[in-house]
Amino acid sequence: MSPTPVSLISLAVACALSAPALAQTDGDDPVLEEVIVTGVASQVELTPTYAGEQVARGGRAGLLGNLDFMDAPFTGTAFTQQLIEAQQSDSVGDVLQNDPVVRVAKGFGNFQEVYVVRGFPVYSDDLTLNGLFGILPRQYVAAELLERVEVFRGANAFINGAAPGGSGVGGTINLVPKRAPEAGVLRGTLGYENASQLYAAVDVGERFGAADAWGVRFNAALRDGETSVDGQDRDMNVFSIGTDYAGERFRFSADLGWQDNRIDAPRPQVTPLGEIPEPPSADTNYAQPWTFSDEEQLFGVVRGEFDFTDTFSGWLAVGGREGEENNVLANPRSDADGNLSAYRFDNVREDSIFSADAGLRAGFDTGSVGHSVVLSGSVIDSDSKNAYAFSSFVDTFASNLYNPVAVAPPAPDFFVGGDMNSPLTTEKVDNRSLALADTLAFLDGQLLVTVGLRHQDIETQSFDYNTGAFLSGYADDKVSPAGGIVWRLGDAWSLYGNYMESLQPGAIAPANSGGVPIDNAGEVLEPFTGEQAEIGVKWDGGDFGGTASVFTLNRPNAIVVDNVFQASGEQQNTGVELSVFGEPIPGLRLLGGATWVDAELKRTQDGIDQGNTVIGVPEFQTNLNVDWTIPGTDGLIVDGRVVYTGDQYVNTANTIELDAWTRLDIGARYVVNWDARALTFRARVDNVTDESYWASTGGFPGANYLILGSPRTYAVSASIDF
Repeated sequence: MSPTPVSLISLAVACALSAPALAQTDGDDPVLEEVIVTGVASQVELTPTYAGEQVARGGRAGLLGNLDFMDAPFTGTAFTQQLIEAQQSDSVGDVLQNDPVVRVAKGFGNFQEVYVVRGFPVYSDDLTLNGLFGILPRQYVAAELLERVEVFRGANAFINGAAPGGSGVGGTINLVPKRAPEAGVLRGTLGYENASQLYAAVDVGERFGAADAWGVRFNAALRDGETSVDGQDRDMNVFSIGTDYAGERFRFSADLGWQDNRIDAPRPQVTPLGEIPEPPSADTNYAQPWTFSDEEQLFGVVRGEFDFTDTFSGWLAVGGREGEENNVLANPRSDADGNLSAYRFDNVREDSIFSADAGLRAGFDTGSVGHSVVLSGSVIDSDSKNAYAFSSFVDTFASNLYNPVAVAPPAPDFFVGGDMNSPLTTEKVDNRSLALADTLAFLDGQLLVTVGLRHQDIETQSFDYNTGAFLSGYADDKVSPAGGIVWRLGDAWSLYGNYMESLQPGAIAPANSGGVPIDNAGEVLEPFTGEQAEIGVKWDGGDFGGTASVFTLNRPNAIVVDNVFQASGEQQNTGVELSVFGEPIPGLRLLGGATWVDAELKRTQDGIDQGNTVIGVPEFQTNLNVDWTIPGTDGLIVDGRVVYTGDQYVNTANTIELDAWTRLDIGARYVVNWDARALTFRARVDNVTDESYWASTGGFPGANYLILGSPRTYAVSASIDF
């Protein structure tokens, strides 16, 4: 039987009531220091950075706003701009290499970054920008845009609403655009990455007005040239401009971004035909030279917050995106000897997205109990235009994983859908939700209990690629409950627990499955609801902190039972997570942790492979990043990062698996004063030992395609602050 919110809260309370011994010494009564309750949290202001400035003290918890990590009944990590710059990160995926709970994969058939959290994928479509779904570039987000990368771990249908792309079962990721710093910034950067990629960026920010309440930040960057993968060229241009206002009662931010990202001869995924081929040299490119991926995205978001009184406030956020994608791909299949076969796949896509959320929050007391009540509504509308064209599935072309062969591009005229020059609308998504939450404070704020409900309406429609005629639709609603508890044991310790749910659109029954007719063909199943129970402990030592948690999280799968398509399948992930962060010794900064996950096929069609491990989910993974200011030097800092990922099964029968892999990254940076200006030199080597390894399998439920790990990559840059 799955746990209920009441049973989980009762369990957490029982654990918490037995824990004060952690905060006392022999013969002493427990001493509980004053606790500041931050249940009424801002939707605009950021939490401060933690010691070492690699992570922040907390991040966005959906409709609850930005919470300090010690006060939140959830867990996550918010990576800072300082860490992003120190590691010369290119993208969100580079930043998330620091998270022991996250692994980065690639999308199904494209080059979209996919982030696997607690063993479940989060598509880049389902990231949020300042809390809004759907408005970020779909395949890749440049790190130059970002102030924070905030990872929320666990099911989140209540706090965020259902993700429009249908992922987010194991967590979600929120991105915060750059903000103007108090001291301002005027910085230019030049860099180089092997084999011949040039990099240039400019970063300008200033605060002005009374009490420096207004801020403006402008960023622009370009990358051009061959990457460390042989023959793979990249041309990326990005700019953003943002403004913010931090008044006494009114807070506001507005951000506009544009990104144009093109990759020529992008190294593709490989689908194994049975046994896994040995990985080729890490810099080998088995892409066809005529393939490419190109996307251009314009996006923006405005968010404002106003305090009507000291205890009553409201917020409104509105955002949107206009995007175009054009791809010519050829993703091969490989036998155990590395012999490849492939066909050509072209596709174009145009997206128009509107996203918004609004809410009210009020704080009041009923007797000795404090309340922070939030009422929130959200909406997301998307219109997607698509067209595709394939070359022959039968007359495929051959190549080899270890000795790639370039072929003339075959004609994409075998299987065509829509007009590649003028695609029609093929999909519409319309999600609406209304949520109510109350965070109750007991015992002078030592015990915080959050309860809430979100009612969600999910509607999707599909249309014919060639005529635009309506084909099928889905409309349903669901109420997602949530419960959470935090027991504060002074300033240093807190225990927490939660019950949360995930929500995905229900599947549509096919006409047949494996050649067997389906009795309920065309039926739309109810939304898929996954359940999560989690308990954990958090520690804040001032300069060094950490979290530890135990969770169980399931997700229904659609299977066929007695010729009926139904949501009777189930995947269940049970795990333990540990994270540490901070500056335990002056000048020494640590960031890392470990994750153990048992990902089980709990119920399967006809019991086949039931009880086995899910494809692409390692049982164990760990990270450790060490950043050290060398004593006796004036501004020399070195860093090193070790990333380990355990074995991953490639098939549900669990007869084929990828080997575990370990990667070492190192870097250094040095700041000098030159003509009264700060000049910063940075150098970095990722995959120092040039390991050749299959980094992941899959990234889409049920798929088992392989992604080769990146080769040894050198990057150097110099920045000057004017």
